Order: sequence, then structure tokens, then C-alpha cells
Amino acid sequence: MNNWHKKAVNAKEIHELCNKFDLEKKFQDKANAQILASIFARRGITQGKDILYFLEDDLRFQHNPFCFSNMEDAVERILQARDDGEKILIFGDKDVDGITSTTILYEQLKKMGIDVQWRLPVADDAYGLSIQAVDDFAAQDGTLIITVDCGISNFEEIKHANDLGIEVIITDHHNPPEQLPEAIIIVDPKTEDALYPFKDISGAAVAYKLVSALRFSQTDFYNDECCLFSISENTEEKCFEIDCLKIRNLVKVKAIHEKIIPGRTSIYDLKFPYFLQGSLIYCWDAALAKKTLGELFGSGIEFNLTDFRSVAGGIFAPLKTKSEDDLKNLSVLGKYFDNENSAINAFYNLYVTCCKRINATKHPDFEKDEQKDLQLVALAAMADIMPMKDENRIFVKNGIASIKKNGPRQGLAELFATLNINLGALTSTDLSWSIIPALNAAGRMGQSNLALELMISENPREREQIAKKIYELNEERKELVSQAFFKIHDSAQANTQENGGNLCIVADESINKGVTGILAARLMQEFNIPAIALTFCDDICVGSMRSCRGLVATSFLDNFGNFFINHGGHDCAAGFSFHREKFDEFLQKAKELSQNITLETDSELTEIDAEIPASYMTPEIIKIVDIFEPYGAENKELTFATNTIPVDSATVVGKKTPPHLKLSFDCGKYKFPAMYWSQGERFQKDIFIGEKYNILYNMNRNYFNGVSTNQIIILDLQSGLNS
Repeated sequence: MNNWHKKAVNAKEIHELCNKFDLEKKFQDKANAQILASIFARRGITQGKDILYFLEDDLRFQHNPFCFSNMEDAVERILQARDDGEKILIFGDKDVDGITSTTILYEQLKKMGIDVQWRLPVADDAYGLSIQAVDDFAAQDGTLIITVDCGISNFEEIKHANDLGIEVIITDHHNPPEQLPEAIIIVDPKTEDALYPFKDISGAAVAYKLVSALRFSQTDFYNDECCLFSISENTEEKCFEIDCLKIRNLVKVKAIHEKIIPGRTSIYDLKFPYFLQGSLIYCWDAALAKKTLGELFGSGIEFNLTDFRSVAGGIFAPLKTKSEDDLKNLSVLGKYFDNENSAINAFYNLYVTCCKRINATKHPDFEKDEQKDLQLVALAAMADIMPMKDENRIFVKNGIASIKKNGPRQGLAELFATLNINLGALTSTDLSWSIIPALNAAGRMGQSNLALELMISENPREREQIAKKIYELNEERKELVSQAFFKIHDSAQANTQENGGNLCIVADESINKGVTGILAARLMQEFNIPAIALTFCDDICVGSMRSCRGLVATSFLDNFGNFFINHGGHDCAAGFSFHREKFDEFLQKAKELSQNITLETDSELTEIDAEIPASYMTPEIIKIVDIFEPYGAENKELTFATNTIPVDSATVVGKKTPPHLKLSFDCGKYKFPAMYWSQGERFQKDIFIGEKYNILYNMNRNYFNGVSTNQIIILDLQSGLNS
């Protein structure tokens, strides 16, 4: 095991984090609050905008879909297609992200009464929209294609669609090329003009945002523009301050702030009357605001203000007696964002919350559909290895919570049953190791349609049969990967040396096209360098790249210029294809590029998130672990250390060699169970009952016969005699 290392943290910073974010209140325990604050500090999670997504999981904190600059245009074009009876084709990808994206949008458009069909790449079809798909749709007199989880690199295919009179809306999340396709609308958080506040969401999340916007278009607030107005006295500067905020689709559009010095500032010197002109104006306390304005400018000038406190009080009764200043203290977002801690922003946040509550009351089916969607968005976030930060945490938390509370949605329910998934014990890790590989297997084995049909079929018996077929495909996929890895391992080692230890490339006719991504990932893990796996489909070479240690996969492939038929992907994963005759040229170019690759150096230290004294190891400590769930990219599992803790009991378990060691540690009031995998042979050699040890470990819950027990998983154990 590597050396253990615990970053030093500043006691003042810990104290400030505890106070600012009310951590002690969350635990009702000062010690655990300080441990949590120290973990935040060591991981560099110290800004409210980041901490928010660890401490809160309400869907209110996800970003508004209309933050996308082109979202309203996309909604309007789809509504036009519905009203005009147009045919729409949804074209997705064959992996989990593409399947879930297609499902989410297809179900919503179908529910809206739109003539909609779907298509995914199958068999040897290349990634992304194809000329054949466009031609087939044109033959049906189709007029609108919506891509999901693809399209941003399909320049030629979209140009062909345009030539045939078919318009294309791209919804994607992949890194955009330098020249964008000529689609009528592009909704991709990674494009320069997207304006979306968080770029690293999945394709399914982008589709979900579009669907959320479409649902919102069916409410009274769609395209409704209003202004929020606030006036307050600043006694220090002896003036009054006016804030006006213009809102459209619940998004801030424009704001102004002005100061009024009584007796010196004329109404004609101010911009706010023109700003408010023609708008519905909401004020928290209209009577008080009108009185103040009358005293400042005289009774001859009137403002048509609508009182919002009465509206909010009808939804949240305690608000009936609250002043505008009180709103700042009630605002949850105000705790995390300093700029949100103003009267006008607190007012805005409450306005949005009230509108959402009104919509939920009028359209209860929206919430049910949203919960179904979130189950799929959660899967996509983990399948595409999206960073577990910002709203991705909201998606995954709520998706898993929905599965546990409401049961898996159709399709997932049958797959959960086939795979014998325990819902009570369900975690993000379980989904990553079971459901996601199974769903991916359908696409990898050339039968992506199966996975989508599993999700949208209305026939329970058919869904059960499809789930069993997907299980069989996944078993077949595992065998193919195992065989391929065994066959190419030696050549992979040799190629790694040829490329200066910076890049691994393998190519073999026998590699199934569907497992190149998995194979590249395994090679990357084996050699800890970026890896590429290639196979051949007739005259086309198809490859997948998985990258690590700071090398951006798409940037590496961009160095090949116009070499590829197509290519695209993310920072850590990409796919490509080229003509077989260029194979030797590809290897030579890759070798040349590999000489200039500079990979980040992996630390030899094992970073400790927190050192926990044995006396602090109570059942409450697991709450800290829960806060950091879901784990994943950019949010690895917490690693703890405890020193000089005595072993209370030990048992060697497991029939395989080497056996495991089941331990129990004496923490004073509590005995904490632990597992030390594959270390059973150390019992009575250097691990003894009654002796004290320093331990490095993760912590989780163990579920057995319906009972949940906290346990630790030992990563390293050292003698504690010298501590």
C-alpha cells in the first residue's frame, strides 16, 4: 500500500465552513460537523455553489432548462410540428446515454400527440446520424429530425437533410467540432453560445431538459414575462434603493439597480419606470411600496404593483406575516451564494418556488413523469462517467430515490428482477456494476433496439422476455471481452513500449466491434495510460479511445485532421472510424503524436479525507458517507484513517484462496465490523485479537436478510504500536 497522506487544514477555515453552512445543525453534533468540514476543505469544496449540491437534493436546485440560449426556439419548433401534424424522427445513440435520451424524448412527444418515431444505430451502423436514416425518413415525408446524444459532429448528414427539406434539431453533449453542423437549432451545453451554467451533463440530461421545457410550455407561466420590484431604505447612505428584475420562463432576463436620494432625485432621472413599463409588476408588499413611492415622488405618479405576499401566503401560510427582509433569512440559496442574499434575489427564488408549486398542483402528472425520467437520467450520468458534482448529483440522488420509493419504471423493473437487484440496498455503485453494463450490452452486441423496446413497450410479458435476452447478451459480451483481452494482451504491452509508454494501441480482426470501448478501458486501467482498441468492419476500421492522466481524447484525435470518416466524444472517451487502407498511416501518426504526450504523474500517496478517532466511530458517522453519495468521477469514495484501534474479534471467511478476514474493532461504546478482502492468511501472523492497529478504510452499509449494518472496508492495516 502507498504511503498515507492527510492534507493539513486550517482550523479557522473549518470553523467558518461549519458556521456558514450550519453543518452542526445538520448533524446535531459538533464533532461530525467538523469532520465533514475538514473533508470539504481537503477536497477543495469550499464554495457555496459546490457545497450546495452535497447538502441539498431538492429538484428546485437543478438549472432551469431555459438557461439554454436556444431552448425556447427548440420548444417552439416542436410545438409547431405538433400543431401542423408533422412527422418527427428521434435519432439516438446505441449506448445507455443514447437509449435513455431517446426514451425520455419519445415518451414525451408521444404523450403530446405528436407523430413520432425513433431510430438507433444497429449492427454495423456507425455512431451518429446516417445518410441512410435521413433518406428513409424523407421517403416517409418526414420534416423534422431531433438528434439525442449525437449530432454535433454530423455535418454532412445534416447538410443532406437540409437539402431534402428536413430540418434538424441537435440535442447533444459531446465536445463540438470547430465547424458546427447547419442545424436549425443546437442545444449542447458545450457550445460557446449555449449559456448553460454547467457543461458536464449527459445526453439524457439534455433530452430531459428539453422535455422539462416542453412540459413547462403547457403551463400558464410559459413565455410569461413579468417584473419583480423591490424598494428599501438604506439608512447608512441616507437613500432608498430600487431593484427591478425582469423574468421570462422563470429565468432572470435583465436587472437594474438604482438609488434615490429623497428631495434630490427626480423620477425623470431614473430608468426603472421605463424598465417596468408594459410589464406585470410583482412586489412583496405592494401597499408599503406604493406608500414609499408616493412619499418620494408625490401622489401624482402611480405604479400598478401586484402584491405577491398574498399569493405566496396562499401557498406557504407562514409567509403571510413575513416582511421582505425576512425573505433573505428564509432563502436556502442565500446561504450558499453571497449574491443571492439580497431582498430581490430572495424574492426571485421564492417566486420560482411558488410557480413550481402551482404547476405541480395543476399538473400532477408532470411530477410523476419527471420521476420516471430521472431514473434514466441517473443511469446516463453514471454510464457516461459524468462528474458527480453540480446538478449531476441532484439527478442521481433523485433518480435512485425514485427507484427506491416508487419502484423502477417500466423496463427497468423487468431488468432489476432478471438481475435480482436488491432495491433496499441500491446504491450508485450497484447501478454501475449491474444495470448499466446489461443495458450497454444490447448496443455493444448490435441490438440497441432491444434496450429501447424494453423501456417503451406497453406489454409486460414482452418486457420480461427482452430483459432475459439482454441478460444473455451481457453474458456473451463478458466472454467476448475476456477472450479479446487474453488474445491482445501481449501485443498491447509491446505497442506500449513502441509508443514510449504514453499510449497503448491494439488492433485485431477478431475483436467484436461492440466491445472496443470496454477493451480500451481495460487496457487503460491495466497500463494506466490512454488506450485505443481497433477492429475492422469490411473496409472500415472502427476504434474506441479511453483516456486518463490529463490527455483529452477528442483533442488527441483532432490532431489527425481530416483523416477520419467521423470522430467525436468526451475528454475521457471517444470513438472514430477511418478507411482500412489508412491503417498503417494511422499507427505511424499515432506513434509520432505519442512522443509528444505529457501525462500527469499519479501521486504515490494515498490521500486521507479524515482521521477519525476510535471514540468517534458511532452509527452517526455513516451520515458523512451518505452526504458524499453518489460517488463517481471527480468524487471518489471517502478514505478514512483511524489510529491505535484494537481488534476485538477476527474470523477467516471464504472458500476461495486467498480467504478474507472478517474483523470487529473495539471503539469503546461500539464494536465496528470490518472486512479485509483477501487477507485471511495474515490472521495469527501479523494480525491478532487484542492488538492495536492503524487502519485505512472506506465505510459503507452492508445489507443482509433485510438488515442494514454499518461496516468498514480495510484498504491497509499497519501496526499501531509506534503511534
